[in-house]
Amino acid sequence: MKTYLTPTELQSALELRDLADPEQGPHAMSLLLADITRALERLWNIEAETHRLSPLVATADNYDRLGYSPHDATRDSRYSRHVSPTVMLRSHTSAGVPALLDSLRTEMGHYDRLHALPGLVYRRDSIDRTHVGAPHQVDLWRLKARGLLGAAELDQMMAAVVEAVLPASLHPDVEWRASPATHSYTDTGRQLDVLVTQPDGGREWLELAECGLVAAQVLRGSGLDPRRWAGLALGLGLDRALMLRKGIRDIRLLRAANPDIQAQLLDLLPYRPVSVMPEVRRDLSLVLGSAAEADVELLGDRARTALGTEADVLSALEVRAVTSAPALPPAAVERLRLAPDQVNVLLRLVLQPLDRTLTDGEANRLRDRVYLALHRGRVLELTAE
Repeated sequence: MKTYLTPTELQSALELRDLADPEQGPHAMSLLLADITRALERLWNIEAETHRLSPLVATADNYDRLGYSPHDATRDSRYSRHVSPTVMLRSHTSAGVPALLDSLRTEMGHYDRLHALPGLVYRRDSIDRTHVGAPHQVDLWRLKARGLLGAAELDQMMAAVVEAVLPASLHPDVEWRASPATHSYTDTGRQLDVLVTQPDGGREWLELAECGLVAAQVLRGSGLDPRRWAGLALGLGLDRALMLRKGIRDIRLLRAANPDIQAQLLDLLPYRPVSVMPEVRRDLSLVLGSAAEADVELLGDRARTALGTEADVLSALEVRAVTSAPALPPAAVERLRLAPDQVNVLLRLVLQPLDRTLTDGEANRLRDRVYLALHRGRVLELTAE
């Protein structure tokens, strides 16, 4: 069953600044995007065309026309943000591709162009230092008529993107690998990972992009003959790419209001850490209707909504334990007045503003707002005075 965004929720989503769009103000993310598209233009000696499209898309374009199964879990309102039965906030920038392919039906001659579709995407996601509910993506599709594109060109594309994001001159020890991956709209799918040195000196493999050859059925869906048309498709998370490029560990810094942080987000130079405010932790004992409700992405989305403009204070939300009523001591069941089909969830909130220190009273009030939004039990355990 789908649930739909309220007008207030929709307005809030549409008002969020797109950091990858230079027309909305200067930001390092738009500089990095420009570096990536220029690198691919030089690689193939072709022109790039950038499409900045509305985040409101037809549900069919977001799913059906890209080959998603009618029963795919990502269609559920737990993961996607639906506006009506047929319209949604895009969950990936690939949702703009079907209309792009439709526009090529009248192209009868030679054609070879790179199409970049950047922008915000909207998801119900977990809360930690690398995830937000509205991250930035870019889809990079090279579409070619009367010519072949294959695995060799895909490897070239991945190598060029890695060099653009993590230039060897600045990251001499970076390595990358491509492993098989399955996508509904590509063949020969690949997941592109990079091995990077983190600010603490540790080495870690991190996913950078997903890519593949454009699937024949996606071309056919727009009236393009796969015997004549070929394509490469690559999807990249711009937030993670920028964090890797600058050595930023907390995704919230990309939108920070602190002037000392903002000044460093106008270029692609390495990030110089600004004094970090102390963490405040609050543990919650919640009653939920079922274990399925103890989904960290669902709870994270509800917590963001409850905190509204103060949501950026919440740096992490962790599910520590989920226990059914029969597995709890009788005294705990009585104290919580737990019904037989309910569960007790231990949840940890990590509160850490980027520009100030929280008082205990402020932390307790934020904790209670999240608690009241998530708790489904008959007994309330509030801490604020």
